[in-house]
Amino acid sequence: MRVLVVGSGAREHALCWRLKLSPNVTDIWVAAGNSGTARIADNVPVSPEDVDGLANLASQLKADLVVVGPEQPLVDGLVDRLAGMAIPAFGPSTSSAQLEASKSFARQVMADAGVPGPDYRVFHDSAAALEFVENHSSPLVIKADGLAAGKGVALCSGPEEAALAVKGCMGDRIFGTAGDTIVVEEWLQGTEVSVFAFCDGERLSAPVAACDYKQVGDGDQGPNTGGMGSFAPPPFWNSYLSEQICRTILEPTVARMAEIGCPYRGMLYAGLMLTSNGPKVLEFNCRFGDPETQVILPLLESDPVEVMQACISGNLAQTPVQWGNRAHVGVVMVSGGYPGAYETGKEITGLEAPCQSTDMARLDADHLIFHAGAAQVTDESGVTRTLTSGGRVLTVVGRGQSIDEARVAAYRKVEQIHFKDARYRLDIGDLSSGSRSGL
Repeated sequence: MRVLVVGSGAREHALCWRLKLSPNVTDIWVAAGNSGTARIADNVPVSPEDVDGLANLASQLKADLVVVGPEQPLVDGLVDRLAGMAIPAFGPSTSSAQLEASKSFARQVMADAGVPGPDYRVFHDSAAALEFVENHSSPLVIKADGLAAGKGVALCSGPEEAALAVKGCMGDRIFGTAGDTIVVEEWLQGTEVSVFAFCDGERLSAPVAACDYKQVGDGDQGPNTGGMGSFAPPPFWNSYLSEQICRTILEPTVARMAEIGCPYRGMLYAGLMLTSNGPKVLEFNCRFGDPETQVILPLLESDPVEVMQACISGNLAQTPVQWGNRAHVGVVMVSGGYPGAYETGKEITGLEAPCQSTDMARLDADHLIFHAGAAQVTDESGVTRTLTSGGRVLTVVGRGQSIDEARVAAYRKVEQIHFKDARYRLDIGDLSSGSRSGL
């Protein structure tokens, strides 16, 4: 099969790596890719947000399968466009991608389906939103309704913080049109977990879980980012919790989406809080997560191509999905200044890693490296170097029989990689505080 992967991050590098291991795959192209995908696939200079360019590229390549990584091309209708060209694409349609593109839409679907979540209010007017939050003493979460690259959420401990968040979204428009509408939610307490399941419009696969770290600093301090690290599987994940989440959250949501004419096909990603009153939905996303993909794809024991094809054709019931349980911890290395202003063009050294090989035996290596904001540059003398080209530069994944063992492997490799002003959290996979251990 000839496969086109859309995206340029570590998630897409991980997708390419796992797809390359499928005996069904002969060729992989990536639009637009990075220095990591360039080593195992063919990068093509087409923007992941250029729907017309991507559709033309898929046609020119005679792609048998298109795998869409980021949310924006899904929201913009890439899967619909490819379906009209009879090109199979893994990912939800525009209407289904509203689960991520509009938090107010997602909350309405959940309310109609009886899916548990926080109390919430939707506001289209800043004056009404300010009046509400200024008279609400409990901690609140302010969310831009639309896509904001994972940064449109503010955790507010009191009215002053909440008012600033409302003004930032709706007044200063720091997230552009994504903040024209906001959702104000109660601040849930508990253990946060990301749950992923393949879906064919009616049926769901066995889910897999991971925990991620959104804030830039140790101890969950500082502003939100696109993700600073993750680990899988969580120590609290078990068959009872998996069944409970499927029964009360995933299955009712998928059923409701089908009822309203938006059958969901692709990877359904639920961000959940495990509260004292049971699991509740923080948000839905319509694709593989980043950085969670880097720690869950190595757990996928089934052929990803067969699973994706089953989702597209509606035959997931005949395609069992098996997940392993080996521990994985992913540490994201970022450019100095991220998520604010940062410089690029810094040389990266110490990158040798098994994910640059497609030998199945290398699945047993104790670490993997997935590139994101990194690019290969060849100088006039013919020497090729890898330079930073973005905020999140690499995800270094350690593997082991326990989270602690995987964490040691990850940081051992992180310490061998160097670029100027590199930054990373030191507490990824550290369960001693209990905040992500389920205690």
